[in-house]
Amino acid sequence: MFAWLIGLPLIVASGAAAHLAARHGRRGGLALAGIGLVVLVGAVVLLVVAASSGPAVAAGGAATAAKAVTTASAAGAVSNTAALLGAAIAVAGSTIGAGIAVAYVGAAALAAMSERPELFGRAMVIVGLAEGIAIYGLIVGIILIGKA
Repeated sequence: MFAWLIGLPLIVASGAAAHLAARHGRRGGLALAGIGLVVLVGAVVLLVVAASSGPAVAAGGAATAAKAVTTASAAGAVSNTAALLGAAIAVAGSTIGAGIAVAYVGAAALAAMSERPELFGRAMVIVGLAEGIAIYGLIVGIILIGKA
């Protein structure tokens, strides 16, 4: 929980910096790339901190901690980690794919609608199909989390 509280100001600061950098043309693009790199490094550090922490144990001494570690290892904590990692990869991959698809399809739809405005309904259906990719990844992620 503490690691997420550390990451929240990083996200807010990078969003504010990205908003300011977007107004400065080419130099702003380079600044946005730098901000993206900083966010990537921060996310990796946050992932390492979250993954390296042990199981949470309430106050009760070393005997309670030893019992919790034994229970976690007996319950198959390794398989839970693999399922959660698989869910994260499914959601991230599908979201990135959907973003790329919507970028190209949306641009083409706007170009077509600028010439023939009556194509609005058809163009939005096709953009919705491209967004469906992200929903499929989200469904797979939910199924994997349910199995964990």
